[in-house]
Amino acid sequence: MATILSLSPNPPITASVSLHSTFKGNLRNLRPNPFHIVPIRTRQQHPQNQQKTRSIVVVNQAARTQVPVTAPNVRFRLDNLGPQPGSRKKAKRKGRGISAGQGGSCGFGMRGQKSRSGPGVRKGFEGGQMPLYRRIPKLRGIAGGMHAGLPKYIPVNLKDIETAGFQEGDEVSLETLKEKGLINPSGRERKLPLKILGDGELNVKLNFKARAFSTSAKEKIEAAGSSLTVLPGRKKWVKPSVAKNLARADEYFAKKRAAAATTVETMSVSA
Repeated sequence: MATILSLSPNPPITASVSLHSTFKGNLRNLRPNPFHIVPIRTRQQHPQNQQKTRSIVVVNQAARTQVPVTAPNVRFRLDNLGPQPGSRKKAKRKGRGISAGQGGSCGFGMRGQKSRSGPGVRKGFEGGQMPLYRRIPKLRGIAGGMHAGLPKYIPVNLKDIETAGFQEGDEVSLETLKEKGLINPSGRERKLPLKILGDGELNVKLNFKARAFSTSAKEKIEAAGSSLTVLPGRKKWVKPSVAKNLARADEYFAKKRAAAATTVETMSVSA
């Protein structure tokens, strides 16, 4: 092995180099290290016979070259297979005597519901007192996760429709607004109906088809000479017996309204 010693000009120095390696691992994992530092204890002789020690660095040039290491060819057999040292850990033995540290109650305490077998205490239970999730105040609407706070329509204002470039007589609906790029519903909004709001002015006669209109939007649309069509909503499912009773109620009140209208007409004619 070739070594390079770099020393400053000084009186004669006697150096003893120890290249003994303390490596106790697998030879396959060895990699060349171009800067292998070997501690050297040097002893400098002075005229006054005073001994001083200092350390120098030896640059190992032989480590830069690839040295093939041949390991013994060992065949894997059942008697030499085993896990790596430190990869397996013995499980803690509970209930095997007090000397083990977990012998008596095995870490579950003396008595109580938590020391018994079974499911234990449910999450959030505080022994019968008012739990935390019921003590804190709740936010209304979407902030509190309530269904009432979720949006029910896709709102579009009249000012956006005015600047979208609709020509006179065009139809304004959910499909035409998608084509113009005014709305791009995604997720849950894809199933929501359209609602026209009255922010802005309208100067073109258009045909509106939506599920709902605000009061100001209705007034401005009618003032501009446009037509509006209220689309029917999706009916909520009810049991057949309830639907039958609702139909009977509608028929009954329709007869009452017709009778009230005829009485008003007869009174106006007689007057």
